[in-house]
Amino acid sequence: MVREGGDPKKVEDYVGYGATILAAADGVVVAAEDDLPNQVPGVLPDPATITIANIDGNHVVLDHGGGVFTFYAHMQPGSVRVEPGQQVEAGDELGLLGNTGNTSAPHLHFHAMTGSSPIASDGIPYTFDVFGLAGKIDETGLDRALAGGAVEMAKENPVQLDGALPLDMSLVEFK
Repeated sequence: MVREGGDPKKVEDYVGYGATILAAADGVVVAAEDDLPNQVPGVLPDPATITIANIDGNHVVLDHGGGVFTFYAHMQPGSVRVEPGQQVEAGDELGLLGNTGNTSAPHLHFHAMTGSSPIASDGIPYTFDVFGLAGKIDETGLDRALAGGAVEMAKENPVQLDGALPLDMSLVEFK
């Protein structure tokens, strides 16, 4: 979503661009990419330019032990603050929100998985200790937001949920 008065073709004008991305749990960095450029927002990149090597954009993969890994993708170029082999704690800064890889607007792609490869691993469910459910968005609203438009929703009083999994198309707020 573009800030009020912002230009939908400027990545810096998107809400959240440059937000700090934090580790969800203690772990060891097993992969980090940091040198891919931002994409122009509003459209997906030319498919001929997307490969297995760059589809995730700038990203970090953490190994939490017990066969659980987490993946954080689409970070700003030059913002990744960790490197493979480094131990991190929950809440440590990993990088900044960007628009790299196969993406049409700045957002964090986060998922938990059974291995270190975001593409070749099975996804697994996860819950957050606490988050605010700020609203839901439908396909039309999502399309409008990805094209740089405003998302219409009440956000004044997010409902706090504990130990829950945000469902598809949920707009969440973390503190």
